[in-house]
Amino acid sequence: MEKIEHIGIAVKDLAVSNLIFEKLFGAPAYKSEEVESEGVATSFFKSGPNKIELLAATSLDSPIAKFIDKKGEGIHHIAFAVEDIVSEIARLQKEGFVVLNEIPKKGADNKLVAFLHPKSTNGVLIELCQEIK
Repeated sequence: MEKIEHIGIAVKDLAVSNLIFEKLFGAPAYKSEEVESEGVATSFFKSGPNKIELLAATSLDSPIAKFIDKKGEGIHHIAFAVEDIVSEIARLQKEGFVVLNEIPKKGADNKLVAFLHPKSTNGVLIELCQEIK
């Protein structure tokens, strides 16, 4: 793992949350997109090298909708940048971590992503991110 790539925050209303984070960072989101496969709309904010991803559900049965129903708005995941996501998944499985999707999938912000189950990471959902080249 190279660095923390971003912190994901689950929100109920992306438009309202965008306004809050625009005020917080003093700048608008640098990128917004929808990831249909995950049922989520996202906005990305940057402060120096640090990134925040806001995630709002686009369907009632999406993982973000379920998260908010269970836990409310707040930190959803911490994402780590990796050079080779396939090798990193294999390494982490050998170490005993539970990988939620063994085959990386296309995520937001031009990334391949995979997630580690929070039960194997002290209750924190971990996302692995590799830049799509």
